[in-house]
Amino acid sequence: MRKFIEIDLHRQHVLERQLAGRELAEAGRYLIARMLVERDVAAIDPLAPENPLIFSVGPFAGTNFSNANRLSVGCKSPLTGGVKEANSGGTFGFAMGQLQIAGITFNGASDAWVVIRITKDGDISFDDASPYLGLGNFDCAQKLHAAYGEKTSLALCGPVGEYLGLMAGVAFSDTDNRPSRLAARGGVGAVMGAKKIKAVVIDKDRMPPVHDRKKVMGAIKDYGKKLGESVAVQSLKTTGTAMVADLTNHLGALPVRNFSSGQLTGADDGPLKMGGDFIRELNSGRGGETSHACMPGCLIKCSNVFVDDSGRELVSPLEYETIGLLGTNCGLTEPDDVARLNETANDLGVDSIELGATIAVLMEAGEGAFGDLPFMHACLEEIRAGSEKGRLYASGTARVGAALKVARVPVIKKQAISAYDPRVVEVTGISMMLTAQGADHTVGNAPSFKCDDKSIAELVAESLRMQINSAVADSFGLCVFGRSVTDDNLQLIADAINDAFDAGVDPEFIRHIALETLRLEAAFNKAAGFDDDDDELPAFFTDEPLPPTGKTNRLFSQEVNQQMQALLASATMQ
Repeated sequence: MRKFIEIDLHRQHVLERQLAGRELAEAGRYLIARMLVERDVAAIDPLAPENPLIFSVGPFAGTNFSNANRLSVGCKSPLTGGVKEANSGGTFGFAMGQLQIAGITFNGASDAWVVIRITKDGDISFDDASPYLGLGNFDCAQKLHAAYGEKTSLALCGPVGEYLGLMAGVAFSDTDNRPSRLAARGGVGAVMGAKKIKAVVIDKDRMPPVHDRKKVMGAIKDYGKKLGESVAVQSLKTTGTAMVADLTNHLGALPVRNFSSGQLTGADDGPLKMGGDFIRELNSGRGGETSHACMPGCLIKCSNVFVDDSGRELVSPLEYETIGLLGTNCGLTEPDDVARLNETANDLGVDSIELGATIAVLMEAGEGAFGDLPFMHACLEEIRAGSEKGRLYASGTARVGAALKVARVPVIKKQAISAYDPRVVEVTGISMMLTAQGADHTVGNAPSFKCDDKSIAELVAESLRMQINSAVADSFGLCVFGRSVTDDNLQLIADAINDAFDAGVDPEFIRHIALETLRLEAAFNKAAGFDDDDDELPAFFTDEPLPPTGKTNRLFSQEVNQQMQALLASATMQ
């Protein structure tokens, strides 16, 4: 059994209910969508107290089941106005599982800023947060650990979240207590700020009890063995997510200078300096960590600890999406430059995808030149200060584009498009168009899928397959990078859930949860006023051929929605 905690922030009242069996497998992204629909949140102002902030972990949280300690954070998004689930690695979900907490819902809003303290004895207290207000995340984490001890994990509202900046995420502790693992997208940090929660501090403890420990440990071992045999997993472990830059640059789909090109020029002269191979060798030669686990128990270890030429740590992690949006999309060509910007973004607790897209739109508007590093640092300092300019920048790409009357604004549902140009990486483009989450690649990413000779129907079918697989991962606390194993081993996952909780689930239950997640999210957005027009790609993707491939967009919301609805109807009937 595990418990679900409801916290009334205004009254500082805590209500707990016990969960058992199948309820413990109804978690993560699925649970968030279900709760938001059941509570009729769609019509609520996302920064109002009535918008709940939900933390949910999967059934294996607290164990060393590889890549199974992800934490889902959900609410109505103040950035998009639609449903939002943003998830993160780190140790917070792990700690929740160890304390046998399946989820926490933060309801209402506190009258004053608080630090919420959750101990291994089950006590929950509300402490004065005033000593921590206005601090960057790194200083804040240091002071919180000094006050509450090192054997804790943190959830932080950074300084941008404090003033309700819409690119604010929620920062969580990594395995070395850095507050650098972000549930980043959709403005979830602004919702935390609206509730006046500066931090949640939770104890770490020990592996929680399970129904049949021997069988669960056997499943953990079997899953780990399969990960070790996966070529895709080994590539991630060796080179990290930065390797995706090598792929997208080769395909001509890397965002360069506000999506005006798909490839860095001169890349054929040697390894791409913004790619995985180059970054690994550079970092290794300086003494950095080229393979690092973002959460306890993970065998993939696709993260890193990137250092400068003196061996000083710059950032952990330096990953593909940041390289693409905050790097090449802004005209940068040096990984050190991106790493320093990334370090500041983590200190502010903001989404590096939204940040990079926003700065590139500022450059498009002539506020700064592409590749102008001092301008980028100045933007970040405006955001830190919360100046008039900084608050505009922190409102995100769509709002900045509208304010400055920029024509080329790469967003869907007011959220910045991830680092895959949809003119080339079309399956991911469809996923970003159709998801209720906004332009989020994690809902169904397939950058290596060969699109050129495929019909729209075939592309939509692949997008649905990837969306189902991603919804499985997000709903069961699993990292999507284990999907080369997870997708083909749903029986193993179902058996492990049963061994842990005597839940009586089967692979069809897992597939049903994924499909129901997609249905609930679509229902939420429909109730919030979204329609097919909100799924359309910005016009410049259709009007402008993308160098060097010369491709233009052939994905339009009416056709892809019709294809997707037909496939979903068929999948639901099966």
